[in-house]
Amino acid sequence: MSGVTLFLADEAATVDFGKRIAEVTKGHGVIFLEGDLGAGKTTLSRGIIRGLGHTGAVKSPTFTVVEPYTIGDTHAYHFDLYRLVDPEELEFLGIRDYFEGDALCLFEWPEKGAGILPKPDLTITISPQAGGRSLKLSPQGARGEAWCAVLALEFK
Repeated sequence: MSGVTLFLADEAATVDFGKRIAEVTKGHGVIFLEGDLGAGKTTLSRGIIRGLGHTGAVKSPTFTVVEPYTIGDTHAYHFDLYRLVDPEELEFLGIRDYFEGDALCLFEWPEKGAGILPKPDLTITISPQAGGRSLKLSPQGARGEAWCAVLALEFK
């Protein structure tokens, strides 16, 4: 599968799609979220985190770099690397510890962590389109391929 492209009409549709991603991933894996400022990366992340069962606020980790979420036995980490100057800064954060136990790791601005971050299971590129958002899902391995196959059937 080479990927899937979807159109989401508004913010509510983006949050709902994020909830479906949470169900499909079962709270495991690495997802890169790409797109310009304001494209909807944090909105999609909010949907994913809420889809895992989190009921509190889901804020952008722009200043904290990472926001951790523990929902039952599921661990999810939402990273925003926008303010990183050097990918080596991730080593000071103990980035490798976040990948233990197959937690779900969402990365906004993943290119800022080039050379340090692992290969993602899925890259989602978000672009504005006709008042909504276009999402291109690009699997990067078997896990991402399986997720895309399920989502492609549902969101044709």
